[in-house]
Amino acid sequence: MSKTILGMVLAVLLPAVLGGCSRYEVFPTGTMIDIVDQSPAIVELQEVSVPPAPLEPAEFFDYRVGPGDVLSIEVAGLVERGNAIDVGSTEIQGNRQIWGFRVYASGKVLLPLVGGVEVAGLSVEQVQQKLIGVFSTYIRQPVVSVEILQFKSQPLYLLGKFAKPGLYYLDRSTSLLHGVALGGGLDQKANLRGARVIRDKQVVPVDIYQLLHHNDHRQNITLRPGDTVYVPDSEDQKVYILGAVASPGPVPMASGRLNLIQALSSAGLNGKPYDHEKIRLIRTLSPTRGQLMVIDLAQMMDGRSMPMPLQDGDIVYVPKTPLGGWNEVISELLPTAQLIGAIVQPFLWADALEDD
Repeated sequence: MSKTILGMVLAVLLPAVLGGCSRYEVFPTGTMIDIVDQSPAIVELQEVSVPPAPLEPAEFFDYRVGPGDVLSIEVAGLVERGNAIDVGSTEIQGNRQIWGFRVYASGKVLLPLVGGVEVAGLSVEQVQQKLIGVFSTYIRQPVVSVEILQFKSQPLYLLGKFAKPGLYYLDRSTSLLHGVALGGGLDQKANLRGARVIRDKQVVPVDIYQLLHHNDHRQNITLRPGDTVYVPDSEDQKVYILGAVASPGPVPMASGRLNLIQALSSAGLNGKPYDHEKIRLIRTLSPTRGQLMVIDLAQMMDGRSMPMPLQDGDIVYVPKTPLGGWNEVISELLPTAQLIGAIVQPFLWADALEDD
């Protein structure tokens, strides 16, 4: 075939071939795609979601003094400088000191003449008014000035794959986006599907991926003192096998790949009685969305279905005996699930499960 004829053939065939592939979309690096497995072994699949945490009113943030803060307190004629307090060192400035009064764990500052004064929980203006009352016993119409020199009572923990992870302190109203910026943004290996905000030992229903990649400002909650923002490493992937297995617990995913048969074999399924027709799988898509699956393992074991691929964070529960609805499954699973992956908590409380 001559080059001319070959060129004409390609000119006709290539558009048709490429047109047939037009249904495939090219996604940018880092895009998360929710893959719903179409395996015939999945005999039940339930989508579960919860609404994001309500956004708090955008009110003026009135900082409240707390233990660890350093205050500058001056009372004309009585208190002028305070104590020398080390505030750390830098390569440029070396050791640094400020002069002020540290708020102790008791919530008090120790001042000349009057001793300990309770200031924790008060705004700067309220501290000033309180000290005017305290010093009025010793001086007529005292002039008092109060300023916060160092904010140390309202911690924010940025852990995991931040550019600059660590302990930070809030000094103003701080949104989740602002918190991410405090940590210098996220590392390239950040696993946003597993990223979460932890408050009072509970996961807050907020989807950080939707906030950062889809500008969903419903997720841009106001952070509170003591919050932890945790972003795991995308390379540290594992699933959890629980229930009637020899070695319940995490199973690592080598190179991010693991199927259900491999995971169960690793956990030691052989020789244990179990309900092979109703293996349960809890899949977390984000702290606000997940899937509950019932899987007929027998279809995979006898070759009627391909082994089902697992995803990072999947929780597989192998029941010893046939169970009823998902409420019964979760009641058995939850004590252990709370220890291994608090990320599943928000969508497990969804109202959809109440009518199970």
